[in-house]
Amino acid sequence: MQLQFTPEELAFRDQVREFLRTSLPALLRSKLEQGAQPSRDEIVAWQRALNARGWAVPHWPVEWGGTRWSAIEHHIFQDELQQWPAPATLPFNVDMVGPVIAAFGSEAQKRHFLPRAANLDDWWCQGFSEPGAGSDLASLRTTATRAGDRYRVRGHKTWTTLAQHADWIFCLVRTNVQVKKQEGISFLLIDMRSKGLSVRPILTIDGAHEINEVLLDEVEVPVENLVGEEGRGWDYAKYLLSRERSGIARVGASKQLVRRIRQLAAATRRGTGTLLEGVAFRERLAILETELKALEITQLRVVAAAARSGGRADPLSSLLKIRGSEIQQGLSELLLEVAGARAARRAPEEADATEWLARTAPRYFNWRKLSIYGGSNEIQRNIIAKAILGL
Repeated sequence: MQLQFTPEELAFRDQVREFLRTSLPALLRSKLEQGAQPSRDEIVAWQRALNARGWAVPHWPVEWGGTRWSAIEHHIFQDELQQWPAPATLPFNVDMVGPVIAAFGSEAQKRHFLPRAANLDDWWCQGFSEPGAGSDLASLRTTATRAGDRYRVRGHKTWTTLAQHADWIFCLVRTNVQVKKQEGISFLLIDMRSKGLSVRPILTIDGAHEINEVLLDEVEVPVENLVGEEGRGWDYAKYLLSRERSGIARVGASKQLVRRIRQLAAATRRGTGTLLEGVAFRERLAILETELKALEITQLRVVAAAARSGGRADPLSSLLKIRGSEIQQGLSELLLEVAGARAARRAPEEADATEWLARTAPRYFNWRKLSIYGGSNEIQRNIIAKAILGL
């Protein structure tokens, strides 16, 4: 495997860096470096800037905004955005519902939804998990009963990220209760303004409003909003989730956090020296850096294999999800160690109590979820055992 970029790939990387330097506001970059989250308006503005450059949806089919980049160029692009750091494009639009509609949707759905998803004219959210149907997603109980040219949807979705901002939700619903549970699921597109649909906030352990419950009480959905075939929703969900798990690895973001931890640890006094001079701390950081490099190489193998197979889902994406989430959690633990007791303060009270300190503990607690969402790591190990090891 070639581990060095070609001159053409290095030139492409320079193009990406120049775009970031000239297009991303310096204040927004600083905000992200401090561990803050971009606002809704900042995410929309950044994705529209990328879309104007032709880079918002590079992995989509060319006719809907794709770029014909090689797998390595895709990797370079995402790596540079995460390391800069820049806001991510909205994954529900770019990595989830967009590719599903492009692959399985009707021509009318493609013409209407894909340009709007790329430009973030519509904000999408994901309606998969339910109370009692999270990692065991096939146990979902939300039903869609057809009545003429409409479905009537009744059920309860939970852990719905950023539903408070969303215009549309893509949902897995049960359209047939008489067959094997995976075979009775369909994929519906639902307008969040529909009568009978309501959103209730869930506050996470760090006090943030990131996730929600979505209640559907006899919500009417036009039959034309069914993606693909009725009863094939489980196949479409697997197609979507394999791409979500690859993105969860966030190798570039972890690289940026490693640099940040090293910088902060070098400026943090502990005893007679700095924290970075401590052998135990350096060893833990070195182990995570080594694991991160191994993860990056595995990610390159996965994206290269996906390119050769025409985009077919690769079960190795489950490995990326496991290791990516574990490494991010390990880095959040190191960052908490750098902050020490100062992380417990709600507001800066000392001259050195900068913004990153106030966000260290919330980030640590929030990132406990990384090994759960997108399919828990235990479920991913089962997928690896079955699909790769043949157990």
